[in-house]
Amino acid sequence: MSEPYVKINIENEVGYIEFFHPAHNSLPGAILAELAQVITDAGANDAIRVIVLKSGGDRTFCAGASFNELININDEATGKVFFSGFANVINAMRKCPKFIIGRVQGKTVGGGVGLAAATDYCMATKFAAIKLSELNIGIGPFVVGPAIERKMGLSAMSQIAIDANTFYSPEFAKDKGLYTHVFDSTEALDEAVKTTAEHLCTYNTEAMLEMKKVFWQGTDHWDTLLAERAVTSGRLVLSDFTKEKLKGFK
Repeated sequence: MSEPYVKINIENEVGYIEFFHPAHNSLPGAILAELAQVITDAGANDAIRVIVLKSGGDRTFCAGASFNELININDEATGKVFFSGFANVINAMRKCPKFIIGRVQGKTVGGGVGLAAATDYCMATKFAAIKLSELNIGIGPFVVGPAIERKMGLSAMSQIAIDANTFYSPEFAKDKGLYTHVFDSTEALDEAVKTTAEHLCTYNTEAMLEMKKVFWQGTDHWDTLLAERAVTSGRLVLSDFTKEKLKGFK
């Protein structure tokens, strides 16, 4: 398993969407664009009643956006496109008419925390620590911030964004509302995800759609908001501070 991919498998009316990249599931723009499209298509597929979002590999759910692409940003337009990657996925999840269950098997950083926060019901393992590391390189979790704040609250989001060197435990994430359950193993997580998703498939689809509208009430402006946040990140990534910081990663 060395080539990046996004794939979907439908089983018992559950659409299992899986993404993977060999660099700790850090996602380049092309994979993010594909992921957003697959989520949109699954939302329109009548054969799917509930969606599960998961990643390949063992101990890392998502390490955020591709660092190789980040390092090579040299103008604001490219920066906006780069930082819009996670914005487009989060907005696709927000607009999807079906419940999305998150399956977080390992550590998640930056944009990965945003993906977990944008699911409607998220379960994890005891290995699924979270970190927002953006401030370390002179930017911030601007694009994913609204999704994280919506799920965890402004106080918790601010705490992990400022404390950018620290991995916070899955128990912290559960206490703050990001995760609903934390399991001791991936096997236990997968069993719970499957059971929950298939049970939800027995519910009224129309009722679940109306519930999702309620859950996401007040976010209709996110297409504009997240695009504006991407512009902010795209500008900051060109700062002398960030360029100097990124030299250490080349």
